[in-house]
Amino acid sequence: MSETQGTWQAGANGVRSEAAAGEVQTAGETRPGGTSGNGQAGPTGIVMMNLGGPKTLADVGPFLHRLFLDREIIQLPVQNWLGPFIARMRTKHVQELYEAIGGGSPILRWTKLQGEGMCELLDRLSPQTAPHRFYVAFRYIEPTSEDALLAMKRDGVRRAVAFTQYPQFSCATTGSSLNELWRAAAKLGLSNEFEWSVIDRWPAHPRYVEAVVETIKQGLEEFTEEEREDVVLVFSAHSLPLSVVNRGDAYPEEVGATVHEVMKRLDFAYEYMISYQSDVGPVPWLGPSTEEMIEHLGQQKRNNVLVVGISFTSDHIETLSEIDIEYAELAQKCGIAKFRRAPSLNDNPTFIKALAEIVHEHLQRGEACTKQYPLRCPGCTNPECRNILNPAIPFKRIVF
Repeated sequence: MSETQGTWQAGANGVRSEAAAGEVQTAGETRPGGTSGNGQAGPTGIVMMNLGGPKTLADVGPFLHRLFLDREIIQLPVQNWLGPFIARMRTKHVQELYEAIGGGSPILRWTKLQGEGMCELLDRLSPQTAPHRFYVAFRYIEPTSEDALLAMKRDGVRRAVAFTQYPQFSCATTGSSLNELWRAAAKLGLSNEFEWSVIDRWPAHPRYVEAVVETIKQGLEEFTEEEREDVVLVFSAHSLPLSVVNRGDAYPEEVGATVHEVMKRLDFAYEYMISYQSDVGPVPWLGPSTEEMIEHLGQQKRNNVLVVGISFTSDHIETLSEIDIEYAELAQKCGIAKFRRAPSLNDNPTFIKALAEIVHEHLQRGEACTKQYPLRCPGCTNPECRNILNPAIPFKRIVF
């Protein structure tokens, strides 16, 4: 089951920061700040959008209920009945999975550490738009888009950037998160409170690619030099319902673009494949599945496999449970002698630098979004798609 992505604390890679122009805040927490260096009152707000994950076992049921009712993520027949039914049926099992990884998702903790480090770097990279503050907006768990927007209003934010934490664009992930952000602003009467731009994708950003390569090299250290000659890299991304892909969604191509750039940095020195994980519900999903890939590699008598969670920017249930436990057990049954996972990006310093550079470059370019964002999928039927609420820069949707 997907969750795609507390107290401040140092992470495994030693990233610990204090904002240069006042303390950073996340949704629901008000912290001291200053006046924006661009002459406008208030800080520059950066909304870090992701699916989120249950913080406690008690959160699992409500999280699943909201997920399976969301037609922008998954479309089910008689969804108002079937969605809650599937959520109820899965709750106990998913609670057991979370219990095995510590009782809840760590995604909020990692997002806070990433946002803190990003804003500290941004204050130095872009003093003219400082201070920068991040606000977490999850889809199905607090802090929500409404939490983020209310915190931004309290802090006097006027200039805001909606920053997807999904490197590869999909209407089901980034698109739905943006639609929810705009709906929340309208619901709260804040449609004209902030001037927005959007960072809608970054699948091949050089610093992001560099960070992924670093994690792969760390993962390869688990293998001897001789084993590395035989290792297969399995790039495992979160799957999508085929109905989304068949509308013309860019996600599979952008996953491929990330993998290609990563392999270029590695001089194509290893065999590699792409697979998809975390499909759920009675609808067809994008494949091949990671389970099928592991079974295939076992049949081919491959002994050394390194899995890379290519669409995930931090640890959560898909990495800590699905890959580390479920797929590791499957690999053992299939005769794969050494099955390892490359570390997640989490608070990797290069990755946090990538986040800061992505925002800095976006602000420097003075763009509303990427050139690709306004172009709707050929099969799109959602009138909300590809909008920007109260854009800071002129913006026009392209409609088929």
